[in-house]
Amino acid sequence: MVRIFLSKTNMEQVLAQTVKALEKGSIIAYPTETFYGLGVKFDMEDSLKRLYNLKKRPEDKAIPLIFGKRELLPLVTKSVNRQALLLMERFWPGPLTLILHAKKDILRYITAGTGRVAVRIPGKSFALSLAQRANFFITATSANLSGMPPAKDAETVIGYFGDKIDIVIDGGLTFGGLPSTIVDVTGKEVRILREGAISRESLSDFLKKNP
Repeated sequence: MVRIFLSKTNMEQVLAQTVKALEKGSIIAYPTETFYGLGVKFDMEDSLKRLYNLKKRPEDKAIPLIFGKRELLPLVTKSVNRQALLLMERFWPGPLTLILHAKKDILRYITAGTGRVAVRIPGKSFALSLAQRANFFITATSANLSGMPPAKDAETVIGYFGDKIDIVIDGGLTFGGLPSTIVDVTGKEVRILREGAISRESLSDFLKKNP
């Protein structure tokens, strides 16, 4: 396990190093705007399998993805409807995860066999910088064992996983707080599956004004 301490002076170097590591199949831990996440490249089956085993995560639980620009959406989804586009315009980058129809070739580890994929452009953080630098989707599952509290610092991540992670990007203490709000936009009506950092009221008001 390699631990990299993030600073203002080494950001570009760390981003380049991290993208290369992901492209080679590494599992990384990295700070987001809330907690630390575990990242692998979305289309590397062996890395995804390692990730599930690492977290002791049930295979019927899908893994969310982050990415840096909407032009990448055709890599993972068959279609994006009008309501989804409106929500993207209003709340991205930020703590809103959208459930979209997945393309048929997306690995089962990502969809858990649901035919759907969960995606977001994260808010201002190392995660956003990484997503913008990489030209692919990255997993954004929380850096903890299933059932354990999410990690707010690198020490906690290392305590959970030790040398089983390839790289830990140490960006200090994250803000914690509420997770992203999850919204399903695959049907005729928008469904709020989990209320998080964006309130149900805020989403409902926005949707009423943009039917």
